[in-house]
Amino acid sequence: MFQRIVTFFEKGSFGVSEYLAGKLNMSTAKVRLFFIYSSFLAVGFPILFYILAAIVLDIRRYMKRIRLKIWE
Repeated sequence: MFQRIVTFFEKGSFGVSEYLAGKLNMSTAKVRLFFIYSSFLAVGFPILFYILAAIVLDIRRYMKRIRLKIWE
């Protein structure tokens, strides 16, 4: 049951934590904990960063799909 909840939130998190963890060569759990703790300290700024990063990553995925369609 708990694993199903975790999987749901991992798939719905836009892949921001996974992307940053891959770029910084860290575990995904540490990046998520950083966002959670820093959002308490910085009064919501990390949440805005997370939303902006999700939008940027979504646009990048969309542009890659368009590029692949053009060259097919």
